[in-house]
Amino acid sequence: MKLDWIDVIIFAVYIIGIVVLGLYASRKNAGSKRDYFLAGDKLPWWMIGGSIIAANISSHHLVGAMGAAYSRGFVAITLEWGAILIGFNALLWIFLPFYIRNGFYTIPEYLEKRYGNATRVLYAILILFTYVFVEIGAVLYLGGLSLHALFGIPILYSIFGMAILTGLYTVLGGLKAVIWTEMVQLVILVLGGIVLTFATIDAAGGFQSVIASSKDWKMFYPASDPDFPWTMYLGGLLCISVFYCATNQFIVQRVLAAKNEWHGRMGVIFGDYLKFLVPLIITIPALVAPKFLPHLDQPDLLFATLVETLLPKGLVGLVMAGLISAIMSHISGAINSCTTILTVDIYSQYINKNASDHEAIRFGKRSGVAIIVLGIMSAVVLISYSDKPVFLYLMNLYGLFTPGIATMFLMGVFWKRTTSQGALTAGLLTIPLSLFLEFALPEMPFFNRTGIVFWTCMIACVVVSLLTPAVAEARLKNLVLTSDSFQVPDQDKAAYRGFRNPTLWWLIITVLVLYFYVRYF
Repeated sequence: MKLDWIDVIIFAVYIIGIVVLGLYASRKNAGSKRDYFLAGDKLPWWMIGGSIIAANISSHHLVGAMGAAYSRGFVAITLEWGAILIGFNALLWIFLPFYIRNGFYTIPEYLEKRYGNATRVLYAILILFTYVFVEIGAVLYLGGLSLHALFGIPILYSIFGMAILTGLYTVLGGLKAVIWTEMVQLVILVLGGIVLTFATIDAAGGFQSVIASSKDWKMFYPASDPDFPWTMYLGGLLCISVFYCATNQFIVQRVLAAKNEWHGRMGVIFGDYLKFLVPLIITIPALVAPKFLPHLDQPDLLFATLVETLLPKGLVGLVMAGLISAIMSHISGAINSCTTILTVDIYSQYINKNASDHEAIRFGKRSGVAIIVLGIMSAVVLISYSDKPVFLYLMNLYGLFTPGIATMFLMGVFWKRTTSQGALTAGLLTIPLSLFLEFALPEMPFFNRTGIVFWTCMIACVVVSLLTPAVAEARLKNLVLTSDSFQVPDQDKAAYRGFRNPTLWWLIITVLVLYFYVRYF
């Protein structure tokens, strides 16, 4: 596909503008460690919610989730809306008070206070593998795939270009640069998505095509379904959602940077509303596209095909800017989270315990460069993968790492008898058991395999905890769920009245999502 000059201008202006904005934001850092890694704890609710979704939605949604919806139907949206009902609720009502009231830099800090250093290091290792291979590598690959399909740009060139441009302002500016650019990228992403959605609906015959498609919408498939069995809610989706939304540095870092607890809660709830809207923009075009594109050999190319087939000059540049927005915001968030964990949980704990803020920031920047290189390498490896929608492949990778992580946090918060030995057992068991089941039961849906691993880790954690000495009560203060955990801090009570009450806005979006689950059961 040959880009018209107006599309080239729009695309180039956007790329240059984002990089300049990121570099400008980097100059706003005060030079302190907390300013670099947590934007100085000054984020308001709308920036928290917007940046959570900007970081979350990426090429594996515009490309991968759209491909999954094209091949499997409306059920693909359950992976996104399930986060509203499961993961973000866990963050909002269970974990958020612990994180903010303890003033943590990183999520692994909770594990250290609850269990000790070993679990903190284990989490850091597991999460870094996840970020490099899933959050960075796969996103770069899918973005490169789309740019190649549309414009013939070699995938390797696209991967290198996106990684270097995003890494430039992310490494220099820290979380503040990430947040500033993410807010612009979210607007462009939504605008581009809406343009493509309306163009696709128009080509499929108007909104009547959506209504006709809705007759076949289903959100629960049989337990034997290879990709979306209803049993995924019993374990696989449960642990992946809790991990991704509530115990994941990549997402929760924005909440850690909130002005106060009210802004943190409202930020998560605002993210729920965006999490409801954006997947609709992605899914609906895929559901009506078979009207005029009935037989796509590779579903992951649906996004590129729609852009090439439907959009006039000018709008192609806007939609491609939306795609690049999704990629860059996701990668920048992942890089920043990696550097935060490497600096706070590894460097400052084991390499240089007396590091000054300047030394910590310098290490963070250098580790960011290393993460970018590893991400590029993992994206290159993925070039050979194409036998099923990549979005499902990504979920499979999450299933490999997350059961143990989810177990460590859930058991730590809900059961005071959980010991460090029990938590470590769950964390160490997750990868070997996941690999064993994948080879032993390859035909079993991966959500079911993940669920089995999750509940096995939970049981192992309970058994080992009961066989080892209990943790002293004094050590568990502000780390285990009690009635005090649900009490609003005195300084925030005024903000919880009337229409400013987070519970009211949470109830509205929860009822809306549940309506769809019941309506399209």
